[in-house]
Amino acid sequence: MNPLTKVKLIQELNDREAQLGSAPAVSWHSQYKDSAWIFLGGLPYELTEGDVICVFSQYGEVANIHLVRDKKTGRSRGFCFLCYEDQRSTILAVDNLNGIRIKGRTIRVDHVSHYRAPKDSGEVDVTREVQDKGCGAQTPSLNSPGGPEDDNPTNTETQKIKKMEGKRKKKKSE
Repeated sequence: MNPLTKVKLIQELNDREAQLGSAPAVSWHSQYKDSAWIFLGGLPYELTEGDVICVFSQYGEVANIHLVRDKKTGRSRGFCFLCYEDQRSTILAVDNLNGIRIKGRTIRVDHVSHYRAPKDSGEVDVTREVQDKGCGAQTPSLNSPGGPEDDNPTNTETQKIKKMEGKRKKKKSE
């Protein structure tokens, strides 16, 4: 399917939801609630990672970016994957930045359900590392303004201890 057709389809979905006044739980975005990664396509080749972060950081803190480059020349291939610290930022980015023009090119912004790190990258497991930091499925609940932890250091410490205990138990069982 043509990339511009995908841009139009996403915009039509968003318009339909806005007209119907759909609840967030039944939104088409909810199927991506476990991923804070988005796909960016149609980027101008001269953009760097910093340029992309400047544009997309207006909707949330960027936790990771993978600008796909040609192996031989190192030149951008015009698409990348970006991860936000908070999954709700992906919805804002998809709704507001899909179909915009950057340097004369219309870009496509869409959700990514399961991001996998490239095999040839030096990074061990980007997704797992980012999720451990809080990226992905950990979205704050609607009934508390700061979320379930509300930046409470004791809860964060407790979670770290529980993770470490789980890893120790797993190693013992192996």
